[in-house]
Amino acid sequence: MRFILAGALALCAWPVSGQEPSKPVAENAATSETKAAGDAAKMVNPVKATAESIALGKKAYGTDCAMCHGKTGAGDGDLAADMKLKLKDYRDADALKSMTDGEIFTIIEKGKGQMSGEEGRMKPGQIWDVVNYVRSLGKK
Repeated sequence: MRFILAGALALCAWPVSGQEPSKPVAENAATSETKAAGDAAKMVNPVKATAESIALGKKAYGTDCAMCHGKTGAGDGDLAADMKLKLKDYRDADALKSMTDGEIFTIIEKGKGQMSGEEGRMKPGQIWDVVNYVRSLGKK
């Protein structure tokens, strides 16, 4: 019986011995977020902002985004108002000026803050169409 107990204790201690202490989860998550943000910034939009792409983006936006971001991109959707959120007005050319298409794509795909992402609901091409549509709002 002593051998079984000693063997069990040794097995419990074995994975920990000889390993470096792991970094705290928060530090690992922050590093992953920073890397993901950097990778997103480098993503290049493979979909040209044609009239067709913008029209497809407008349709997807109307279905999935307008409830918060508003029909015209003013950030005045009903759900945003109910949640007392202050969203960007995409009709203002400066609203997205500091963001790359890749960063916008990643926010649409993964979500941000209280916004849920479209990953699994939209295909990447559809998300790029929405990026093209949202960019077009600030050019009017």
